[in-house]
Amino acid sequence: MFVHVVNFWLKEGISAEDRARFEQGVKTLGEVEGLEVFNVGTPAATDRPVIDRSYDYCLLTVFKDEAGHDAYQVAPIHLKFIEDCKQYWDRVLIYDSETV
Repeated sequence: MFVHVVNFWLKEGISAEDRARFEQGVKTLGEVEGLEVFNVGTPAATDRPVIDRSYDYCLLTVFKDEAGHDAYQVAPIHLKFIEDCKQYWDRVLIYDSETV
């Protein structure tokens, strides 16, 4: 499996309407062909020193293999999401991993 985790930090002071547009946009990524798992969430209420809760949204996608991930990167839905929503975030941090 190929796991692609994307954490988003939205711009300070973003309006409720823009936050809703971001949420609507990021959820469209679940329509990309080849996804095994798709989830969008916000930081959980867990609170331990090792937990980073500074991000606003976490996108979790799982693919059968790296080829599935690579196809996702150039999928029209993914490219449209970036184009439509990039103005809403200040920072994006990605963690990619492969099952051992």
